[in-house]
Amino acid sequence: MRQQQWDAFKRAAKRQPVDKVPLALIVDSPWMPGYLGTGHLDYFLDPEVWFQSNLKVAEQFPEVTMFPSWWVEYGMAIEPSAMGARITFQPDQPPSQVATLHRLSDLDHMVAVDPWRDGFMPLALHRYRMQKQRIFDAGYTIPVVAARGPLCTAAFVHDVNNLMTNIVDDPEGVHRLLSFVTEGIIAWLKAQAEAIGPCVEGIFVLDDVVGFLSRASYNEFAAPYLKRICDAFPQDWVKVYHNDAAIKQFIDDLPETGFDVLNFSHKVDIAEAARRTGGRMCLMGNVSPLDLGVRGTAEAVKVAALEVLRKTGGTNLILSLGGGASPGMPAENIRALVEAAQEFEAGRVG
Repeated sequence: MRQQQWDAFKRAAKRQPVDKVPLALIVDSPWMPGYLGTGHLDYFLDPEVWFQSNLKVAEQFPEVTMFPSWWVEYGMAIEPSAMGARITFQPDQPPSQVATLHRLSDLDHMVAVDPWRDGFMPLALHRYRMQKQRIFDAGYTIPVVAARGPLCTAAFVHDVNNLMTNIVDDPEGVHRLLSFVTEGIIAWLKAQAEAIGPCVEGIFVLDDVVGFLSRASYNEFAAPYLKRICDAFPQDWVKVYHNDAAIKQFIDDLPETGFDVLNFSHKVDIAEAARRTGGRMCLMGNVSPLDLGVRGTAEAVKVAALEVLRKTGGTNLILSLGGGASPGMPAENIRALVEAAQEFEAGRVG
């Protein structure tokens, strides 16, 4: 994204007046290589392919804030790779993760994560350090650092079924695991900010596994760790939380974590989300990313986007999908979002 796009995103995130509703899309390796006809391994491993891919997408859609902006990621593999999970690469999709922490008692033998040495973290940090000046010279900024969240990372390391079972059978052990991964996530976010430099003013945490929890379990096993992450960074930073799984059961409690922005599923009506968050969060969403973003017509995408804008009146809103740009989303459906935003703003001015 460009600096002016970040300035508008930041104002919206902090619930300040904006000239127009920002339009932002989460873009990363599930969507970008396929859209551009690039192999995933080339995208991950060739710095020039990675740079040109991000540049091409930004230039094709200048009206869209590409979020979090020039993201160095290996699918969902970076955090679990530093915590012992087995990572499997394939040529035509992001890597997968296989849990290796079968017994929570083995946490006794695990050492704290060092982002400058462990897993794929130092590779990503090196990419940021080597490419950042080139990105700045092209007129873009890198204002946000990103990480998978505590439950998501714990599920990759311990296996999601084991994690859910042990929430009941061994809650103390799960808390130990969540504390371990949370400290690793904080260290990873801070290392990214250090590598990129003072332009960083925000964090982006993605954790769909939280959606598997009841409200009571959310408040015990998710909220304290999400809040710990938010509290580790300056209050004036923008803090964005993504969860396109279930959130209805605890959406009223989410603002207490300290996140400014909620990117959430289209399965939750945006009017309900606005009512239940009570203006304490900016909503980022929530056009269906698959049924419409990938499989729908451009006209249907535009209609859905205008409905999101109508229901919120453009207040406390960043127009987006209810998730990230998914594999197969065509250019015309992105342009339909742009047209909806422009039509809405023209109607407000008129």
